[in-house]
Amino acid sequence: MNIHGIRTDRLLEHPMGRGLVTVPIALIVVITAVDVHMPVDVHLGALLVVAPALTVSFAGPRLTSLIGALAVSAEVLIATLHGGLTSTNHIAQIISLIVLSTMVTLICLIREQRGRELSRVRSVAETAQRVLLRPPPRRVGPLRVAWLYLSAEHEAQIGGDLFGIARSARAGSRVVIGDVRGKGLDAIGEASLVLGAFREGAHRCDTLPELVTALEESVSRSMDEVADTEHDHGEHFITVLTLDLPDHASRAEMVNCGHPPPLLLHGHHVQVLHSHSPAPPLGVCEPYETAYGTDSFTFEGDDTLLLYTDGVIEARSPEGTFYPLAERVASFPKSSPEALLRRVHEDLLSHTGKHLADDAALMVIERTPSRLRLPASQIPAHPHSHGVTEWVNGSTLPPTTTN
Repeated sequence: MNIHGIRTDRLLEHPMGRGLVTVPIALIVVITAVDVHMPVDVHLGALLVVAPALTVSFAGPRLTSLIGALAVSAEVLIATLHGGLTSTNHIAQIISLIVLSTMVTLICLIREQRGRELSRVRSVAETAQRVLLRPPPRRVGPLRVAWLYLSAEHEAQIGGDLFGIARSARAGSRVVIGDVRGKGLDAIGEASLVLGAFREGAHRCDTLPELVTALEESVSRSMDEVADTEHDHGEHFITVLTLDLPDHASRAEMVNCGHPPPLLLHGHHVQVLHSHSPAPPLGVCEPYETAYGTDSFTFEGDDTLLLYTDGVIEARSPEGTFYPLAERVASFPKSSPEALLRRVHEDLLSHTGKHLADDAALMVIERTPSRLRLPASQIPAHPHSHGVTEWVNGSTLPPTTTN
């Protein structure tokens, strides 16, 4: 068992553990000494039960039983000095102390056994969750990647949010981030369905609309098999944002299926990349009913993309205020993906008071400048003019759009 990072079976090896053990021992010594010097008709031996009861809060069954035995021995000593072991009152106190110490030790033993079982189950669950999520590497082609997953359920490492990166067949990277309706462990099946379809289609599909169509077909075909329809009778759907980021060109594309828009960080400017051709979430319409359109934007060397799920922007403060992600990021100094993610994480927890009501995922993608080779004919008149509808920090350069 683990208490504050200390295994109870190795408690005596830790300085803090040795300090805690002295507390019940000191209580036994003090109670015994005071009782021995009290009049014969005053009985304090019953207070010795405090020692094993206190020990069980931080120690395992062996140490608890040892303290219990020490308390019983102390009561025997008190009885010997105060009228002998034949005294009815002392016999009752000794028997009561033995019974209570035994019960406390048994409770401690059961707790430790359940703790070991929980540890094994948690280890298996974390391994399975890592396999399902399969976090992206820190470097993918010319991209530097950092990610963060915050589950609403403390025992889960992933839940209803998903993200991934896969290499395409055309010297580029495909990116997906999504959010299953629902949260925690119950939504893992739907998240794994989308991730599996994405990893299969990212390399096989030539265009981004083809990839999203493949995701929709997979969801429509298999949603009933993986969704928790027994306990959740509501509509099941998944918001998804997919991106195509070429290695050697700055023109990137995205398809947004009901997902929060990404943020593009260019120097000291932050843009919200709203979609001009949004699509419904996966699972809402039949695959043949939706024609997916792409939005293009410029993603240059040293630019950074911040992708997130609605668990971030819908996180509330104790006063009920939503977290203003775009405005907060615009106030941060330029930094590496890992540093930006840490700053957002700390700021988000500070805003919410350390508690999130929903799963939340963030992914930061930075393009390194050395790998970008953009022909002059592909350089647009305004370098950040495609599919952008909002400047967060009040730049005087108005965005334009191209279809």
